[in-house]
Amino acid sequence: MQKVRAKKNLGQHFLTNQNIAARIANGFTESAPNVILEIGPGMGILTRHLIRRPNADVRVVEIDHESVCYLMAEMPELNGRIIEGDFLKLDLPALFGKPISVAGNFPYNISSQILFKILENRQMVPQMVGMFQKEVAERVASKPGSKVYGILSVLLQAYYNIDYLFTVNECEFDPPPKVKSGVIRLTRNKVEHLPCDEQLFVKIVKTSFNQRRKTLSNSLKPILQDRRCDLPVFRQRPEQLSVDEFVELTNIISEMLNRNI
Repeated sequence: MQKVRAKKNLGQHFLTNQNIAARIANGFTESAPNVILEIGPGMGILTRHLIRRPNADVRVVEIDHESVCYLMAEMPELNGRIIEGDFLKLDLPALFGKPISVAGNFPYNISSQILFKILENRQMVPQMVGMFQKEVAERVASKPGSKVYGILSVLLQAYYNIDYLFTVNECEFDPPPKVKSGVIRLTRNKVEHLPCDEQLFVKIVKTSFNQRRKTLSNSLKPILQDRRCDLPVFRQRPEQLSVDEFVELTNIISEMLNRNI
């Protein structure tokens, strides 16, 4: 019981259904790197299925010391492959030096931070398969025009192809969460650099969605200030724009800023 309490404090819920664990492990495509880093393995239900993948080289990162001790005792095949620490603080290039796959049943309370960490290390992580709160999974995979389309949707879809794989019910966990979960796959696309000022792109996406009910001419005032924005795109709301349209918008605004118009 002490272990469960400790993990609950980290926002973790233990998956108990072996079939679902197998489906997550099998969610990787053939192009995924054989080195797989699992985040927050807990008691290893997903880990066991990842290890069974052909040619898999599985490493795990776990912040909870009791879980680390459990894994060391129960899964000797992980000897020397357990990183006790916080994934959000890992230097992935220094640790691995080559691309890796990422997997996990991610703690709800840091799931967005994990996704941003993967985005920052997109050259290191060509593929990820993971389980999130269903709302987060749907948001990441949503398309323009959806009510849940937002910052994560645009920024991740700029560099990844995203597949919503399946939904997991509350009863499949111990303790059961109050919401359903969703499993998604991120696969790196061919975009190395966006054809725009990428820092400005991120700033525009975040600023526009901070007031998503407003048109872009209003939500982007902190960036535009008093500049005229007569183009039709500025009469739209952020959830109406695709990644390519945000890139185009970034180039328009960049020219406005540079010309001071």
